Amino acid sequence: MAGAQVVDSGEKRLNELGYKQELRREMTLFKTLAISFSTMTLFTGITPLYGSSLQYAGPASLVWGWVVVSFFTWFVGIAMAEICSSFPTTGSLYFWAAHLAGPVWGPLASWCCAWLEAIGLIAGIGTQAYAGSQVLQSIILLCTGTNKGGGYLAPRWLFLVMYLGLTFIWAVFNTFALEVIAFLDVISMWWQVVGGTVIVIMLPLVAKTTQPASYVFTHFETTPEVTGISSGAYAVVLSLLVSQYSLYGYDAAAHLTEETKGADKNGPIAILSSIGIITVFGWVYILALTFSIQDFGYLYDPANETAGTFVPAQILYDAFHGRYGSSTGAIVLLFIIWGSFFFGGLSITTSAARVVYALSRDRGVPFSSVWRKIHPTRKVPGNAVWLCAAVCALLGLPILWINVVFTAITSIATIGWVGGYAVPIFARMVMREEDFRPGPFYLRGASRPVCLVAFLWICYTCSVFLLPTVYPIKMDTFNYAPIALGVVLGLIMLWWVVDARKWFTGPVRNIDEQIDHNAGGDGNGNVK
Repeated sequence: MAGAQVVDSGEKRLNELGYKQELRREMTLFKTLAISFSTMTLFTGITPLYGSSLQYAGPASLVWGWVVVSFFTWFVGIAMAEICSSFPTTGSLYFWAAHLAGPVWGPLASWCCAWLEAIGLIAGIGTQAYAGSQVLQSIILLCTGTNKGGGYLAPRWLFLVMYLGLTFIWAVFNTFALEVIAFLDVISMWWQVVGGTVIVIMLPLVAKTTQPASYVFTHFETTPEVTGISSGAYAVVLSLLVSQYSLYGYDAAAHLTEETKGADKNGPIAILSSIGIITVFGWVYILALTFSIQDFGYLYDPANETAGTFVPAQILYDAFHGRYGSSTGAIVLLFIIWGSFFFGGLSITTSAARVVYALSRDRGVPFSSVWRKIHPTRKVPGNAVWLCAAVCALLGLPILWINVVFTAITSIATIGWVGGYAVPIFARMVMREEDFRPGPFYLRGASRPVCLVAFLWICYTCSVFLLPTVYPIKMDTFNYAPIALGVVLGLIMLWWVVDARKWFTGPVRNIDEQIDHNAGGDGNGNVK
């Protein structure tokens, strides 16, 4: 007699929560970790904001700021790992918020969380596309003779074309079967680990001179004549933005839990492992760049070889040209960094599409019947992928007219993405412990203090990304993220008050099974 089929622990928990297995469950821990790691990425957070953060308060604030931000990031990651272990669903944060907030507040909590996360992830695609185009712009400039040698600096229209091209390519890749994405993300993980190791070892060795440790670890220097910021405390706050922007994205593993084997165990492991790897490698990367600075003031000179547009590119150029009289080595390392942006954008597109799919499955997006469709053979939410790509493309159009597009998109991505973390973490913190059904990863009595620290840190992070980054405030330096977010979130909440609250109940069960008390079910497919 044939033995009974063994049901995956993650699938069993999914069924208990009222969802049937629709997506193909074939992701291993390593592949899930690869996607989570690729979404955080080693280079993509640090590289584009390194120059501005260094200019605010000097190297010491930048270097030690990474350590401080890493410390608080662990609280957020640990809190999310516990919740992920209990709720291994593709909707992740959105689903968590609905079930943890209880019968009264669950629908509103899931509504806010889902839209924050969707906004953050789609804007996150834009940050990767913009920064990837910035690196490509520097590569083209150095390949054609540098800014001093008559090289070609891509104009705005071509920059926008590169932005749109990357967005389109990521959407195409995400329309293929999940195993293709998983394979590319495994390549991404090794690309960043091997490439990152090469960069952090080679760069200080190639540089003809390196900065003393006293400069890197203790030198504090503001530049009010450039930034307009005379307050040292304010400058330090802004110098931490690079670290706060870099150290999130670890929830990517949670978006793939319905496609991961043993997700109630492997999801939390992937979240915490990603944070650990990025924490160490990111700090080493910052140290390598900072030790290799040749001339601080020259990095920002519009007349330098990279036209003062991209500080890390100038650091690489100074090191290799100073040693070998050639920019070839800098171009090769910039290509490694560009590859990191490419893979990062690919992974974020994967996560964004899963969130839109999950929200559409529960009828929380206009025309949800279109966006929740799964390809019959590839088993991927192709329509949701292209919706994310289209919105991301619209976000990039102001590149033609505005100088601070990256600042705004970065702020929107961070506030939306990290703000989405706050809703389920706050709900977990205030709910009754006896109503929580833990998974294999359980904090027990430490849960509330961990969630409190995580929630307060998220609130602080969201607040600082709304601040002006340059003074005096003018049209070309204005951080318009508060206005953009205010309008979008205002419309979303208006929709809730006028209409959505009447019919949106949060996650909708798609199997008719009794679910446990932790899910709060009423036996009719709704959250009580």
